[in-house]
Amino acid sequence: MRQTSPKSLSAQTSVFLGTLASLTCGVSGASAALLVGNTEGNNVVIFDERTGKFGGEFIAAGAGGLTSPDDLTYGPDGNLYVSSGNETSGAILKFDGKTGDFLGRFDQGGRLLRPYGNAFGPDGNLYVSSFRSDEILRFDGITGQFLDVFAFGTGVANGLNGPNDLLFDQDGNLYVTTQGSVADGKGGIAFRFESQVLRYNIFADTPEPAVFVPQPTPSPDSFNFVSFLGLEFGADGDLFVSDFANDIRRYDLLTGGLVDTLSTNYTGTVPSNNFMGGLTFDPNGTLYTVGFDLTQGNQGAILRFDGETGDPLPAAGESGPVFVSTTPNLKRPIGITYSPVVVPEPALTLGLMAVGAIFAGKKRSSFR
Repeated sequence: MRQTSPKSLSAQTSVFLGTLASLTCGVSGASAALLVGNTEGNNVVIFDERTGKFGGEFIAAGAGGLTSPDDLTYGPDGNLYVSSGNETSGAILKFDGKTGDFLGRFDQGGRLLRPYGNAFGPDGNLYVSSFRSDEILRFDGITGQFLDVFAFGTGVANGLNGPNDLLFDQDGNLYVTTQGSVADGKGGIAFRFESQVLRYNIFADTPEPAVFVPQPTPSPDSFNFVSFLGLEFGADGDLFVSDFANDIRRYDLLTGGLVDTLSTNYTGTVPSNNFMGGLTFDPNGTLYTVGFDLTQGNQGAILRFDGETGDPLPAAGESGPVFVSTTPNLKRPIGITYSPVVVPEPALTLGLMAVGAIFAGKKRSSFR
């Protein structure tokens, strides 16, 4: 994944960016896409990452049993792995990274209850946060066979309390957002602790969580709570963390210190009518996130920021960070990822397919 300079990009991602640049240089009309999961639409939809134009469904509603899709992750094989499930069930569904065709259920064994984050580790295995059981499960990255429970919560402070998104750096550190909830193992939860960012070293003999980011002061635009959600590394190695309750906070990866806060209150009310989802960067360093408006039937929007300066990048005719304004095509969106292999021009299809095969991309509260 991406980390502090010179570790801001992994070897795989660096190769991807270079290859993509060489393929698209001088070619007009070529387009990648943003993929967004609709938790209330049970589908994954496409938006052009340059214009914001809606491109329809990438994964049809309910395909392969898709239910409330959450995290969307491109694997080392170029296919898309989607967290799917509800309070009493869960699965990782595998889809063709170019066509969206259902390829099958990936996880084999284990017990996932409302999986949120999923990420491929430097050991080649897939790690999945099981929110409703306070666990992180590990699966063989090729076969999907359940390996073990990598980490679990014990109902104490500063532990794995409501695991959410997952993100690896090159040193084998796993970053995990937590909501601060404690699961009863039957799908129920109680909010007892702070929302935090934890860090594990997966190569340690006995991986133990360390609090990397403690719970901050709630956003002034929030309903006075914090619920850390999405994780992404910026090009300079800073860690970006979205808060379901509002705002994106940027942290120095070496010190854990707060660098900047990006406002995501696109509805303009205080408290904000909108809540926020995950994060993704494109190869140019542009940061995207999704949100939804409670007063508009949970219809969603896409926001865009300059990943270096934090400045909002609105679309023409929009204000603030609004890239795609509130639309019925987004139905309580949470997961978002940049895809280099969707909506290509015909001449680029073969080249982008090859690039997709090496891309391992990345990526909610009591209301979720």
